[in-house]
Amino acid sequence: MSAFGSVFMPEMAISWFDGSQWSDAEVVSSNSLQLHPGAHVLHYSSTCFEGLKAFRHADGSVKIFRMDKNIRRLAQSSELLALPAFDEAMLESMIRDIVTRFKDEVPAPPGSMYIRPTHIGTEPAVGKAAVPSLTSCLYVLLSPVGDYFTGGDKALRLLLDDEGMRCSPHMGVVKSGGNYASALQPIMKARAECQADQVLFCPGGDVQETGAANFLLIDGNEIITKALDSSFLHGVTRDSILTLARDMGMDVQERELTVEELLERSARPGCEAALSGTAAVLTSVGTLIHKGQEYSVGNGGVGETTLRLRRALNDIQWGKAPDTHGWLTSL
Repeated sequence: MSAFGSVFMPEMAISWFDGSQWSDAEVVSSNSLQLHPGAHVLHYSSTCFEGLKAFRHADGSVKIFRMDKNIRRLAQSSELLALPAFDEAMLESMIRDIVTRFKDEVPAPPGSMYIRPTHIGTEPAVGKAAVPSLTSCLYVLLSPVGDYFTGGDKALRLLLDDEGMRCSPHMGVVKSGGNYASALQPIMKARAECQADQVLFCPGGDVQETGAANFLLIDGNEIITKALDSSFLHGVTRDSILTLARDMGMDVQERELTVEELLERSARPGCEAALSGTAAVLTSVGTLIHKGQEYSVGNGGVGETTLRLRRALNDIQWGKAPDTHGWLTSL
């Protein structure tokens, strides 16, 4: 089984901005992209991307999940990185066209077609460290993916880092490659020193997010997660899960969560914690590591409410439950 996101469709959709207008979108080979070595993105990280999925339903149709929200977030990331603005309708058309082109390759559940729209600054100018790129490229890659939990569903181990932060506070809301790069060293160190799967960044004791996912604490009928601000990514899966939790009558609290409260609540019977993201939807957290001490979350295993919420979202994505929120786009 290939690693998630490491297999690509042979073609991608692409458009170029020359400083005054966008080119007509084309379908080109996805095995190369010609850039000048001085391209702005290679030196000053003018890059942002999205991750969304297309799903095959039992009747053979293919639906894209929450495409509108992902496109809006990419437009916002582009604006915050001072990349050229693009027409959101153009990107929607690019996504629709390339997914339609490879519609027969969309895996059946529990697999899906992962969609990666990417926007990069292309102007060749190594002297523009404090000036945005005037030209850019927008492209859409496709990657067929299988079941994220093929190796079994296991609860993760998280190291709580209450000193460092994932990225600069004003950049957290941007889905940019630089944010992921800045989290790599702390994650690698946590894996080597205490066998943690991820780092939960809690600067000043404020529970935020891990290197690649939002964090949710589930205590009985309560779900607690940090309220939206510019310091962390506004996850589409996070939003979807919280919406479904409210539908189920759960008490969703978007507010400050301290490390102290997290550790106190995690010791309660039946308490659960989870990470939300496009790849896995929801993954259970079983162990928290803080200042050399290990703390079990509830029974330390995979949480029942976590599974119920994940199943509820999967059922909508796979066409097994009604799409009452209008999240699916038909091709």
